[in-house]
Amino acid sequence: MKVTILAVGKIKEKFYRQAIGEFEKRLSRYCKLEFIEVADEKTPDHASSAEEAQIKEKEGQRLLKHIREDAWVCALAIEGKMLDSVELSEKIESLGVSGVSHVMFVVGGSLGLAESVLKRADYALSFSKMTFPHQLMRVILLEQVYRSFRIMAKQPYHK
Repeated sequence: MKVTILAVGKIKEKFYRQAIGEFEKRLSRYCKLEFIEVADEKTPDHASSAEEAQIKEKEGQRLLKHIREDAWVCALAIEGKMLDSVELSEKIESLGVSGVSHVMFVVGGSLGLAESVLKRADYALSFSKMTFPHQLMRVILLEQVYRSFRIMAKQPYHK
């Protein structure tokens, strides 16, 4: 299975890059992992809702250019469905069994995802009602994808 992390912005902090590198190494035995980053827009202080919507739409158009037609797309969104680790594992496994060979996880920028991206997604996944930095969210996502593959392989994982 191919897993793509499509995200807004670059990872700037070394410690996030190191964590991502570690999960990339661990996941290499379970799937082909790909990262695609699109440029983020600068959000002015005290931006109006209209300005924020415009920024999300610009980022959204950049994301949509990279979404493959044959991929199953999972958007990370606060308003999405919350799953536990076993349920996420079962979701990924059922996709593979049903013939899906490419899963794309889409991570928005600091303002979230544009409505156009959410409409294109096959699924909206929420990790929490809390807000996380979008760079940290990539690390959390990779850890959960790794945990999912460990569960599918009936290998031990930390509970």
